[in-house]
Amino acid sequence: MTVTLITGGNKGLGFETARRLIAYGHIVYIGARSVERGKESADKLGAKFVRLDVTDHASIHEAVAEIKQNEGYLDVLINNAGITRGLLGTHDVAADDFRTVYDTNVFGIVRVTQPFLPLLHKSTTPVIVNVSSGLGSFARVTNPEKIESRVNDLIYSSSKAAVTMLTVQYAKALPEFRINAADPGPTATDLNGHRGYQTVSEGTDVIVKLATLDGNGPTGTFMDRNGVVPW
Repeated sequence: MTVTLITGGNKGLGFETARRLIAYGHIVYIGARSVERGKESADKLGAKFVRLDVTDHASIHEAVAEIKQNEGYLDVLINNAGITRGLLGTHDVAADDFRTVYDTNVFGIVRVTQPFLPLLHKSTTPVIVNVSSGLGSFARVTNPEKIESRVNDLIYSSSKAAVTMLTVQYAKALPEFRINAADPGPTATDLNGHRGYQTVSEGTDVIVKLATLDGNGPTGTFMDRNGVVPW
């Protein structure tokens, strides 16, 4: 069976992605910082829980060991965990604000991906999905016809632009993998105070699509539920 790990999987996009992939027949591990909330979410879905904080090396390596012992391999890694500091004004932003967000959104992807590579290499079709955002698309934030152009967020937007570049570089380095960036779109979740106009199910359409690719699927792409997103 397909074994999938979702970081930040106890709520929002991660939770809905887990629900949908379980329906596809995946064995899904929900990774979450909170043992209580993670186990509660996993029990609701019929998923498995593993404690995983993307900012904590020890918890990540413990999660690797647990999945290795239980399954022996990993087919799909969904780097979903992400945070924002809100819309801080340009004159109010400090370097430490960037550091906090990047520690989760960017460095967290590297922290999780690197130690899981050996288990992913044991899969016949290893897949990595990095959850990015249209706010990280240079084309969209500079196009006045797109909603992303009306948001000025130095920290979150730049972190998600970094995520898409990480995706491309990993895809180049690991051509036997399917590694892609997903833009869920403006989805109503806790991250944005439920201000998005898409449902959480619509927001997970592209994540599920990229998580279920076969070996002939695309790699090194940036996509939303409607197709390719311009860089």
